[in-house]
Amino acid sequence: MAITYNDLYLDIRRQLRQSGIEAATLEAREMVCSAVGKSREELARDGRLYASPELERRARELTARRLAGEPVAYLIGEWEFYGLPLDITRDVLIPRPDTEVLVEQAVAYCDILPECRILDLCAGSGCIGLAMASQLPRCRVVLGEYSDAALRVCRQNIRRNSLSGRVISIQADARNLPDQTLGEFDCIVSNPPYIPREDIGGLDVSVKDYEPHLALDGGEDGLDFYRSISEKWKTALRPGGRLYFEVGIGQADSVLRLMRAQGFGDIQVIKDHHDIPRVVFGTLYTEI
Repeated sequence: MAITYNDLYLDIRRQLRQSGIEAATLEAREMVCSAVGKSREELARDGRLYASPELERRARELTARRLAGEPVAYLIGEWEFYGLPLDITRDVLIPRPDTEVLVEQAVAYCDILPECRILDLCAGSGCIGLAMASQLPRCRVVLGEYSDAALRVCRQNIRRNSLSGRVISIQADARNLPDQTLGEFDCIVSNPPYIPREDIGGLDVSVKDYEPHLALDGGEDGLDFYRSISEKWKTALRPGGRLYFEVGIGQADSVLRLMRAQGFGDIQVIKDHHDIPRVVFGTLYTEI
């Protein structure tokens, strides 16, 4: 029996809600839009029109994959972060709303500088660096990422958001010393891998079975990248510059101590919208 676009959306939303998916409204809308090839505005406009059997089948197939655990962002190949549309593949983590707190804090600092050179290390999709570039017209941003596949996504997102003039991507391993030709940055931001290795198997199916383990595995205690970046990459930060980290639950105090041991001062911990310590940042006062 024929079904309208609106009824198709409502039926899929009901299925997602019954399965316990919190963001059922958002996810149902995004899957239907992707399946039928309409924007959000077009879907709302055409809600009373009937979907063809082929378009309904596409939407039902996406729904079945979502109910099996596959994240919507991978199903539709894109996601939004800080108002920017981003290409997303299974080679990169899906941007989370909690990470916007990191962007807000770093943007507030960089916005007071006459000019600013920013490094987004462990960039993944490039979401953090691109969000900052979109808010700071005087800044220049480097997206540093180890994975070749993730770098391809970075480049796609730079082009998609028309930021090629101020954002570049490079291959960089956060576990090693930076190439001296990179020069110095006023601000380094990083959302590095921070899940303790043995904890990965206990993560939600949508994470452990679909998101890249390379971007999750933070070593035995989850702190390997914080150690490496705060020690080795401070050589790429100008004296007086700032290092901003996103951290996992329960890691803020440990990261604070690691940064303090490496010469960072005025270290602050910022909570996310769920009142969880999510961002740790400090200023480099010890000249290298």
